[in-house]
Amino acid sequence: MEKKPLSHITMGGIIAGIIIVYSMIINFMELSANKTLGYLSYAFILGGIIVAVSLYGKSVDHTAGFGKLFVFGFKTTAVMTILFIAFQVVFFLIFPEYKEKFFEIAREQMLKEGKVNDEQVEMGIQMVRKLFWVFIIGGTLFGFVVSGAISSLIGAAVTKKIPQSPFQQPPTQ
Repeated sequence: MEKKPLSHITMGGIIAGIIIVYSMIINFMELSANKTLGYLSYAFILGGIIVAVSLYGKSVDHTAGFGKLFVFGFKTTAVMTILFIAFQVVFFLIFPEYKEKFFEIAREQMLKEGKVNDEQVEMGIQMVRKLFWVFIIGGTLFGFVVSGAISSLIGAAVTKKIPQSPFQQPPTQ
């Protein structure tokens, strides 16, 4: 029986699931103000995509070149990003109190920096309220795509590749 290559949909779903569970733990334990824990989700993305690309290379007997490995990693990134954005939309619609907590954390960070007065903070919060979905979706999209592209490059670079002779038949899929 011939083994099937790994699917980017499966791997993207697994990585998104890990990040979603991690995100829920941070939110429900009220640790969302901790920036270090927020950045840790990007470590999950980097590690997850690199591992996914490596497993894909292994599943095709290391015959995939750099380009094919990178494309697999980036497709995995796309699936993971779409699933996580969908989760965020549903999460903030079901739990609007976390949306308010988001605004409160933003207010505290503005005041902590000390570069703005109370009136400017209120204006900033009103702008964040108006553009909440743009910030959430756009920020997630940008952050995940950039980190996914970097991890796809790393994964494609470190994955073992066995060069094919031009006279060999490629394996059928």
